[in-house]
Amino acid sequence: MNYWLMKSEPSTWSWNDQLAKGEAGEGWDGVRNHQASNNMKSMEIGDLAFFYHSVNEKQIVGIVEVCETYHPDPTDASGRFGMVTVKAVKPMVRPVTLAEIKADERLAEMALVRQARLSVTPVSTAQWAIVMELGQTSL
Repeated sequence: MNYWLMKSEPSTWSWNDQLAKGEAGEGWDGVRNHQASNNMKSMEIGDLAFFYHSVNEKQIVGIVEVCETYHPDPTDASGRFGMVTVKAVKPMVRPVTLAEIKADERLAEMALVRQARLSVTPVSTAQWAIVMELGQTSL
C-alpha cells in the first residue's frame, strides 16, 4: 500500500462534500499539473491519502481511500489529464496544520513542505505514521 496527500480548496470540494459521497466516492478531477497527474497514475486500489484543506485552512482533515484507479477526467476537454476516485475513510481526530508539519523536523522532507504548490503528493510510511500520531488518529 502507498500513501498520498491530496489537496482541495474547501470552497470547491470540502471534507464534508467527500463524506456525503459515501461508499461510491468521488472523482478527484481538475488536476492539471503533470507531476500531480503522474502521482495519481501511480495510485492503486486501497491506497490511502490524507485529505488536505488548502487555501485558508491549510490542514489535514481526513483520510480517503482510492477506490478506482486512474481514468479519464471528464472536466478536461483536451483529454490529456485523468483522475482517480476516492472515498472517505474517516476524519482526523485532530486536524494537523501545515504549521505543525513544518515545525516538526521529522517531516522536513515531506513533499507538502518541499513542493508546497503540488496538489497530489506521495507520503512515506514514516511520514504517514508521524502525521497520524499528530492527528491522534488510528485506522
